Amino acid sequence: MRFKFKKHNTLRNQILFVFLLVMLFVLTFVGSLIFSQVSDLLKKNAEKQIYQTAIQATGRVDSLYEQIDMLSTQIATNSIVQQQLQRYNSGHPLSYQQRQTIMQISNSFQAYSNGISNIELYTYDYKKILPLDEESLINRLEDNWIKLADQAKGKLVWVGVDPKEPEFFLAIKRVSLIDKGFSNGGYLLVQLNANYFDFVNKSTEKEVMILIDQYSNPITSNFNGNINQLLFEHENNIVIGGDEYILIKEESSTTDWTLTILTPVETLTEGISIVRSTILLSAGIGGIVFFLFSYILSTLITRPINHLSKTMLKAKKGELKKTPETKSSIEIMHLNESYNQLVDNTNHLIQVVYEKELIRSRTELKALQAQINPHFLFNTLDALYWSLEEKGENELAEIVIAMSELFRYTISNQEKNEWVSLKQALEHVESYMRIMKIRFGDRFTYNIKAPMEYEELQLPKLLIQPLVENAISHGIGNKAGTGSVSVIVELVKDSNNLSIKVIDDGVGMDQETIERILKQVRTGEVSSLKGNGVAIANVNKRLQLYYQDSTYKGITITSEVNKGTCFMFEIPLTGGKRNYE
Repeated sequence: MRFKFKKHNTLRNQILFVFLLVMLFVLTFVGSLIFSQVSDLLKKNAEKQIYQTAIQATGRVDSLYEQIDMLSTQIATNSIVQQQLQRYNSGHPLSYQQRQTIMQISNSFQAYSNGISNIELYTYDYKKILPLDEESLINRLEDNWIKLADQAKGKLVWVGVDPKEPEFFLAIKRVSLIDKGFSNGGYLLVQLNANYFDFVNKSTEKEVMILIDQYSNPITSNFNGNINQLLFEHENNIVIGGDEYILIKEESSTTDWTLTILTPVETLTEGISIVRSTILLSAGIGGIVFFLFSYILSTLITRPINHLSKTMLKAKKGELKKTPETKSSIEIMHLNESYNQLVDNTNHLIQVVYEKELIRSRTELKALQAQINPHFLFNTLDALYWSLEEKGENELAEIVIAMSELFRYTISNQEKNEWVSLKQALEHVESYMRIMKIRFGDRFTYNIKAPMEYEELQLPKLLIQPLVENAISHGIGNKAGTGSVSVIVELVKDSNNLSIKVIDDGVGMDQETIERILKQVRTGEVSSLKGNGVAIANVNKRLQLYYQDSTYKGITITSEVNKGTCFMFEIPLTGGKRNYE
């Protein structure tokens, strides 16, 4: 399980995960904010709509009520009705024909409204004129309604449910005699159909509308519960039967009636569910699009890093290859450049070590080909020395000693003693020149000059002797007459280097020859010089190997024809690279 997790724990997946996490947070936050804002907006708009509905419904009720009031006023103020009621108040009973005339007038006005079921007219002493029966107003209504009608002075008074016929509503108005100082001329009762104010679809189960009069009696309603629990409710949100409703109340200034509308919150939030679905769908589509773009972007970002990582894995297996150039971010380009520079440096280092080992291998091969046993050689030379001493051949004995020291320096413990002190190197040079002195006799002189404080400075073997050998072979050997070779070691001014010069006063060289030799030294084409010395190119190469961290200048040559030649190189006082040994 842990291995599988590590397998997928890539930089691209990490970037992709962070992108998706941020996207999820943003979409959740924005979606929640939008849903909350839209939900509140829909609820507010729905409440405004319900309130407008309540105002419109109340206005319609007022209009119906005013229509009844107007018709009843027209009947009460009709000239014939006024005349007959005045006659009755003057003590003249109304005949049957006169009552018929009033009935015709009443019926003509009643035809203008489909809500009026019946119109009743009574005299001031409560006797019935219409319809044509003898029922008294006292028996028809309670006395308090009559008093309210008197107090209203001609205004329509709402009674409510007809006490005699509960399926109808009833209203009363006092008829004032205009020509008698608006004295009481009688009473007009208007009987209304129960559905006259019924503007509510009672089959509707979602929205509840309740119309109550000023006495808190219901006029029309589609509410199946107890209306009394709503009369004194003032909260905007109430719960009925486990369902939440929004409560809107609108009171009429004309009738003092109150219209109550109950709308289920569920009905108002039907649009919210659509908004929720839309937001979720948009979030889903946006998430998919964002995922695709995030995947592509993370791939583009990490592709150069993956290429570099694969190249480095190959380097782990031994394949040091440069990564191809990529047009990516500046940071990735710098990383590629740094890695390629590292590869170049490493390959160069490997090449340097390889060449160093190749030179050593060739040297060792030559030693093997010579089949020389160092102990046997030294013992033989030692025996020869003592034999010459016994015979008095002192000069030859000195030659044998010099040769023994020369061989001992060159071939003994090569693997462990690749580095020697400056003192040892100069002693080796002196041994070689002593042998050459015997060869050339008085024709050859030499001189070695070096500061004693630098005698213990370490340097690689065979850096000075090949140059001395070259100076003797090509400078002194080709010269007629005497010649000298000087080895001078001195501190370079304003530097932390020692300069080592090999100077001869031999035949010298022209500038063309110097340039040709320097070119061959740089390219490594010079394999050897005359004699047994190591090539100048070899010396130069070894200087490059061991002192590559220093400011290496290489071997310099100055010469003048028939005056001599100077070979010079510098080595740092801090030493060189011993780990190439």
